[in-house]
Amino acid sequence: MKMRSGPHRLLATSMFLLLTTSAFAADLKIGVVSPMTGATATFGQENANGIKLAYEKMKKMAGGKKFDLIIEDDKSEAIESTNATRKLLSVDKVSVMIGAPTSSLALASAPIVQEAKIPYITPTATNAKVTMVGDYITRACFTDDFQGVVMAKFAVETLKKTKGLVLVENTSDYSKGLAKSFTEAFTKLGGKMASTEELTYAAKDTDFQSLLRKVKRANPDFVFVPGYYVEVGLLLKQARAQGINVPFLGGDGWDSPKLFEIAGEAVKGSYISNHFAPDDKSPVVQNFVKDYEKAYGSKPGSFAALGYDSLGIVADAIKRAKSTKPADIRAALVATKGYQGITGTITFDKDRNPTKSAVVLEATPSGYVFHSRVNP
Repeated sequence: MKMRSGPHRLLATSMFLLLTTSAFAADLKIGVVSPMTGATATFGQENANGIKLAYEKMKKMAGGKKFDLIIEDDKSEAIESTNATRKLLSVDKVSVMIGAPTSSLALASAPIVQEAKIPYITPTATNAKVTMVGDYITRACFTDDFQGVVMAKFAVETLKKTKGLVLVENTSDYSKGLAKSFTEAFTKLGGKMASTEELTYAAKDTDFQSLLRKVKRANPDFVFVPGYYVEVGLLLKQARAQGINVPFLGGDGWDSPKLFEIAGEAVKGSYISNHFAPDDKSPVVQNFVKDYEKAYGSKPGSFAALGYDSLGIVADAIKRAKSTKPADIRAALVATKGYQGITGTITFDKDRNPTKSAVVLEATPSGYVFHSRVNP
């Protein structure tokens, strides 16, 4: 791969296996916006690694066209996400975009892409509002509506817990959306909240002592924290130090090696919903894990797997469209049905969201281990 000047800027030019016929008169450019630096950098780096691994697979099976993959760093900031998106559209003239992996960043960039009528897929932005932006917006991951139900059922039916608390990051669309979905499902299943007070924290908070004293007074039998790994890791460590030893539950925002570096032994007794488990025995998954470890020296998480699937879904749509025109690619993309990805068999519904299963992972000091699978 050839690097353009500037940090975190990639131009990969080669032959693309699916663009093999003479029907394609123009070269294809795919833009990627991902947080390579900033607060959610591990998400963005894993996402980009998965996309690049998929690209390398395609390059080896190339068949006759030039394929440009252009990755821009949005620095984990909404304004940077919009700037990177506009640059890819106006300067690079991309025909397809793989969008920001977090919900707030995707919600910042998706309206720009929708207005430009460029097909867009986010690997991991789970907030239900993302695809509501417009008919050019799709996603490779399940939504928070499903993820919240998964963890509510797990708390009540598997852990047998019915007295919970929810701690929400008050600046995050992801956290607020997942908290709402979880709370609605939990109460429908007969669960009760241990406190009527809204318990929140902010992004980049480091001291959770006051919040955790409220948790301790409420005496829940579990705590649901739909946040991101840095704050969650600190919160878990401080909770255990205060003697709060009930299970903590979360979503895919916990999925980062940094969580274990920050929290250490404090992760014991925690569970999350996720899109992918690297210890899943499926041959498709194990082949992907092997290739990823060879390329990057570590096991992939769900952000890598969904990045890989996102480019695969796009490639499949281009193959079926037999065109590099954005409108043609969009029509094929939204019609995706039965695509076999690393994270499951993917079919888009009428709202361009995939129907697929989720996994529940148990957190141990050495990493996540597969616990169970939940179907839609």
